Amino acid sequence: MNAADLGLPVDVPSTALFTDQYELTMLQAALRGGTADRRSVFEVFTRRLPEGRRYGVVAGTGRVLDAVENFRFDAGVLGFLRERGIVDEPTLAWLAEYRFGGDIWGYPEGEVYFPGSPVLRVEGSFAECVLLETVILSILNHDSAIAAAASRMSAAAGDRRLIEMGARRTHELSAVAAARAAYVGGFSSTSDLAAGFRYGIPTVGTSAHAFTLLHDTERDAFRAQVDSLGRGTTLLVDTYDVAEAVRTAVEIAGPELGAVRIDSGDLLLVAHRVRQQLDELGARDTRIVVTSDLDEYAIASLAAAPVDAYGVGTQLVTGSGHPTCSMVYKLVARAESADPRAPLRAVAKKSLGGKMSVGGRKWAARRADADGVAEAEVVGTGPVPAELADRQLLVELVKGGDVVAREPLDAARERHMAARAGLPMSAVQLSRGEAVIPTEYV
Repeated sequence: MNAADLGLPVDVPSTALFTDQYELTMLQAALRGGTADRRSVFEVFTRRLPEGRRYGVVAGTGRVLDAVENFRFDAGVLGFLRERGIVDEPTLAWLAEYRFGGDIWGYPEGEVYFPGSPVLRVEGSFAECVLLETVILSILNHDSAIAAAASRMSAAAGDRRLIEMGARRTHELSAVAAARAAYVGGFSSTSDLAAGFRYGIPTVGTSAHAFTLLHDTERDAFRAQVDSLGRGTTLLVDTYDVAEAVRTAVEIAGPELGAVRIDSGDLLLVAHRVRQQLDELGARDTRIVVTSDLDEYAIASLAAAPVDAYGVGTQLVTGSGHPTCSMVYKLVARAESADPRAPLRAVAKKSLGGKMSVGGRKWAARRADADGVAEAEVVGTGPVPAELADRQLLVELVKGGDVVAREPLDAARERHMAARAGLPMSAVQLSRGEAVIPTEYV
């Protein structure tokens, strides 16, 4: 249950200034030049995956829809633009009436993508579409990077739970978005209460080393926590001596102790010792949670350890070395005039240095082999081949300015698990490699 379900107010300020100045100066010039109303098609895609990654994860789609709905130039925003002299009065008058009235299609949230995949397609007049470039890229680049890292960690963890706990390692608003993206990518809970409030993500948390250090003895700390939170709580056992702490924890909470957390040392070795000690003390159902700068490689290295859950912070909220997906927002087609009946003409950037793009309004489908395993991402601008008609990836998200594809966050999470399961097994290997399937243009 989230804030909206509870009937509580959720802050939805204007997103209109989450943009770059040149979006507005382009708008002014297009309005003056008579080209602002030309029907246009923009697409979001990436030319390559981050080095070593086998697939990408679409995340942030729901946040994009919120941002588009709240992209409004209210009096305060218009006053700022006027005071700074960023655009002229005719442009300010146009912005005062701005409401996106076009269509948006895209890969549904949680789906996987590959180089060239048209992750999002925005259609409308040039003027209304160009303004959305920066905010859309800001959301998709951040959230998809976090979700990709989360997915790799989820694959490495297998059936073991993953807890997102990176709020103190990033900007406070980024932390909320990161927790959401991590949930899509396979994490089961977050320590960030704002994320739980806004998006309904399960939240967890008990105590830090400071709580133990506050008390005269570790026993006093454990007693206070158990008395307050119950025997099912998680006790942090590596403030002083781990073996002594585990013994004390079971003495106080009994075999009903929920879990112990280990936050330092050789986690593989310590986890084995703690598991053996817990079993000998009769606490066979007490779980072991490990934290301490984990990433997907560390998680994979602990596969043989008797660990029940992982808490991940820094590496997750920074994309595990890849904090962006390098997605771009490019004009791929535009009408030959402002006449609504004017045909679309494919356009594309032709510059050197690997920044070329493919023009034309695109569809995308994922071809599978006889066993149902993905074998190619097929992208085209002409008719969709009959054999791919039921495997198309883009869905309608916004129609005539109205959002038509709201869904629970759990739906995106489940979709991702299914999409990842449909890839070749090598997709989840942590060794460096190219995209697990090729992108074919037809």
